[in-house]
Amino acid sequence: MAYRHFEFIEKHAWALGIFTAIMVSLGGLAEITPLFVEALQVKPPENVKPYDPLRLAGRDIYVREGCYLCHSQMIRALRFETQRYGPFSTAEESVYDRPFLWGSKRTGPDLARVGGKYSDDWQRRHLIDPRSLVPETNMPAYPWLETGRIDGNDIAARMRVLRKLGDRYTDAEIAAAPEAVKDKTELDALVAYLQGLGIANEPQAAAAAAATDTGKPQ
Repeated sequence: MAYRHFEFIEKHAWALGIFTAIMVSLGGLAEITPLFVEALQVKPPENVKPYDPLRLAGRDIYVREGCYLCHSQMIRALRFETQRYGPFSTAEESVYDRPFLWGSKRTGPDLARVGGKYSDDWQRRHLIDPRSLVPETNMPAYPWLETGRIDGNDIAARMRVLRKLGDRYTDAEIAAAPEAVKDKTELDALVAYLQGLGIANEPQAAAAAAATDTGKPQ
C-alpha cells in the first residue's frame, strides 16, 4: 500500500511539488519559529533607553549614508575581538535598533564601543575630511552633513511610530523633540550617535563580562 502512494507521487510531478513544498515549509518553520520566540523574549535592561531625538536622527543618517556597509556593530565573544574592541555584543543592547546594525563587513573598524574613544572635534573632522586624520584611510568624506539640518517634526513623528513598536517614549519626550534638535546639523546628530555607542546602550555588567580563556561568554 505504501509503495503505491510513493509510486503515485513519483509519476505525478504536481503531487511531488506539493509534498516537497509542504515538507520544506515544515522544516523551515521548525528552524525559524524558535528564533522568533527567542527574539520576543529579549527585554530592554533598565540602563538601556530608546534613542534621544538627536541620536535617533544621527542613527537615521548613519543608515542613510551606508556607514553600516563598512563598519559592523557586533563584537564577537572571541578573545582577539574583546581585547581589541571591548565587551562582546549582546542582543539586549540593540533592542531598540530597527533594523539592528550588527553586520560582519569590516572595511573599517567595529563601532559598537566607539563612544567616548575620540573627542567630538575628532569625530567631526574625521567625517568631513577623513584623510586629514588618517592618511591611509579609504573612507569617503561627508562634508554635506555640516550644512544639512534636522527636521524636528519628522523626528517627533518617528518617535511616535517607534512607541507603537515598543520604544518607551513619553508624550513629554515626543513633544520636546523639535526643540531638542533645533538648529542642529546632520553632522551634530551623527557625532552624537557615534559618541553614544557602547555608552548610552551599555549592556548589563553580567552580560558584558569578559570572555573566558576559550573565548566564550561566562
